[in-house]
Amino acid sequence: MPSRSIAWGTRGVRLSRNKKQLTGLALALMMCAGCQGAHDANVMATVNGKPIMRPEVEQVYESNLGDSQQAPSKVQADIMRLNILRQLIDEEILQQRAAKQNLTASDEEVSERLNELKAPFTPEEFQKRLDSQHLTLDDLKREIRRSRTEEKLFNKEITSRINITDADISGYYNEHKADFDLIEPRYHLAQIVVTTAPMPPQQVGNLQNSKAMNEADAKRKIEMLHNRLESGDDFGALAMNFSEDPSTSGNGGDLGFKPESQLKSDPQVFDAISKLKPGQITDVVPIYGGPNAKEPVGYAIYKLLDREAAGQRELNDPRVQQAIRQQLRDSREQLLKNAYLEMLRDQAKVVNYYAEEVFRGGAQ
Repeated sequence: MPSRSIAWGTRGVRLSRNKKQLTGLALALMMCAGCQGAHDANVMATVNGKPIMRPEVEQVYESNLGDSQQAPSKVQADIMRLNILRQLIDEEILQQRAAKQNLTASDEEVSERLNELKAPFTPEEFQKRLDSQHLTLDDLKREIRRSRTEEKLFNKEITSRINITDADISGYYNEHKADFDLIEPRYHLAQIVVTTAPMPPQQVGNLQNSKAMNEADAKRKIEMLHNRLESGDDFGALAMNFSEDPSTSGNGGDLGFKPESQLKSDPQVFDAISKLKPGQITDVVPIYGGPNAKEPVGYAIYKLLDREAAGQRELNDPRVQQAIRQQLRDSREQLLKNAYLEMLRDQAKVVNYYAEEVFRGGAQ
């Protein structure tokens, strides 16, 4: 069982001096219980005797740092490693639980998921995506196996327990009816952006590290992309590979729903979007750095994914029911996952050597 801190109370009993000394000794022994016995310096923690190794923690740590030019302080680095290690401990607890129930993902399941991830890309594009995340193919396979195993475990232990009834949906709608009253139309948009400002290609955040370096280059690139869209190329795939907005390129350029008033702040953009039917794209739209700017700082192509009219959305609207069902399912699933993991932690024997090392070092 993992060590637990215990709140000691006198309960009205006065301890003798000797008893106080013995109690202090007992507490000290409890605090050092995990310190007893030598262990490999590369073992940062164990879960039911299975080690979590330092290289595994360091790999995640380096990946989290990314290309940051500023190294964290020692305290910040220790906090990061402690958080990473806690995550890896939880993952190991779940993997061991799944193994006991014969739910570990098979090689066939891993291959199937890997092929799904590869499908939208050429081999070169897929390798660039791996490189941008500091992953090898074997790293990705291990991550797929872990993720698929957790998914199977949660499906059996948690998802199967959740039942959202029509009464649940009706009750939620009645309590939150105002949330479904849209005061203005909303537009679900995706975008592809090309900017004129030069910057290192690795900072633009698309799979091709594609970056226009000047005005003429930006015009050529955006026109090329518009031609490919007109020829039937997939909007999301082109956004991931070529869009120069790192905040949206990774998810296919998806901007989510935007209220009409926000779009009207840029009349040229709103004029282009308001003419579209869902599924259609705009012509190339210039992007300006401010209301009085004369020269564009880039160009964009927008795709209208969906439009929602203003007004009260009723309970019989399938989109309303689906949104409520998903909201209720997500919240209940998260609650059960948190409770489930706490139960598994209580049942596991965890020794966190790194936490002990940091604690001892911090007292010096």
